[in-house]
Amino acid sequence: MSSPNKRPNIVLILTDDHASHAISAYGSVVNRTPRIDEIAYAGVRVDNCFCTNALCTPSRAAILTGTHSHINEVTTLDTPIDASQPTFVSLLKEAGYRTGIVGKWHMGEGEGHNPQSFDYWAVLREQGEYFDPQILTEDGVRIEPGYATDIITDLSLNWVDSLEGDEPWCLLIHHKAPHRSWEPDDKHKGMYADEKIPVPGTFDDDYATRSMAARHATMRVADYLDLKDLKVAPPEDLTPEELALWKYQRYMEDYLACVASVDDNVGRVIDWLRDRGDFDDTLLMYTSDQGFFLGDHGWFDKRFMYEESIRMPLVVSYPNAIAPAGTISQLVTNVDFAQTILDATGVEPHERMQGVSFWPQLTGSDEPTQDSIYYRYYENDDQHHHALAHYGIRSDRYKLIYFYNDGMGLPGSSDHVYPPEWEMYDLQEDPEELNNVYHLDRYTQIRDELKVRLWQLQADLGDAPHSSQPVPAGAMVN
Repeated sequence: MSSPNKRPNIVLILTDDHASHAISAYGSVVNRTPRIDEIAYAGVRVDNCFCTNALCTPSRAAILTGTHSHINEVTTLDTPIDASQPTFVSLLKEAGYRTGIVGKWHMGEGEGHNPQSFDYWAVLREQGEYFDPQILTEDGVRIEPGYATDIITDLSLNWVDSLEGDEPWCLLIHHKAPHRSWEPDDKHKGMYADEKIPVPGTFDDDYATRSMAARHATMRVADYLDLKDLKVAPPEDLTPEELALWKYQRYMEDYLACVASVDDNVGRVIDWLRDRGDFDDTLLMYTSDQGFFLGDHGWFDKRFMYEESIRMPLVVSYPNAIAPAGTISQLVTNVDFAQTILDATGVEPHERMQGVSFWPQLTGSDEPTQDSIYYRYYENDDQHHHALAHYGIRSDRYKLIYFYNDGMGLPGSSDHVYPPEWEMYDLQEDPEELNNVYHLDRYTQIRDELKVRLWQLQADLGDAPHSSQPVPAGAMVN
């Protein structure tokens, strides 16, 4: 490792719903991802990276703007971004970077919502298609023949190859995969069909100590994966237990095959950077917009503030500044990405950005970043996944969640609503979050301290507690 003598190029590869526990560098037991792992071995694996709102659209807005959802105003899948907001990309462009984005945008289309501050953009329309995707550019819409993961990589590398001059560039490669409905290409389709994929130990979680929110979510693999997801009807005469495991196997076969294609394309980017002689001078980041349930607690999808949903993979290399094969365990969020990238390039962040740069930790510091992180899920989805609105705080050891539910009705009833409920987990004693300890006497003191810290963190970030949340004893009220 040598000291960088020029500003780094930036490559941020962002996938959709790729759980860190489906990456072998993070210890996956279900698949191997040798090319994503290569970034970790050349640089750093971040072990405690979390999203602040586990949905595609809000997470992407948080990454770009360096702000929480209540600041950038992208709170749900249906709230488009004001793309004129300051972003790390707009600041890099002002500082002389050439900027491009290819792939999934998914933050609205049309005037005011299309990508801004990019010299080049070629994005999927809305969620996008796996095969022959529609590509939206400044010149309009075209259909690009082929498989989306390959096409996104092709267009990304072609744009950089077309550049002239020595100014640095920033490229965002935003893949659709491995988003539902998990459609592999021919090269990878069926690659796991002959393997018995390990079933998570929490697959049969009965949610016995949890709130109603968990018990009534419509995300169970056994009950809510449909024929479009599975691609083939299940065998007849299976018991309910056998059917659940059959659905899990089918789900994971296609999910992991989509991941394999992503891994191959990450390898293409690495090889291309090496061939250009740019690998050592490039800040290369691989991440996903949130985590995903891979049968954990019996679920697929995300949304909840449980670990598998909010934990993001993040591996980072930049050989001229980052030592190889490192790990950092400090708390990091997607809101921190913008300030970290700007810190690496020597560009000052915008004053509204709320993140904490973890560039010092990537380059060798063992100092803490933040003592806790704030999460808020707004969507209160009563149509599809029945995930209730909630927010909470996660420290190194504990997690406190407040399900405020926002008036969602109980299933089958128009007369009652879910009452607000608390959950608390001791992640040291219960890393799989099976036991809600909120009501246990031995946790009373830490529970009350977490309530105060949550209140303070909301105030510090400019967010407002829900009207149903009591002011905790000891909280400072303005």
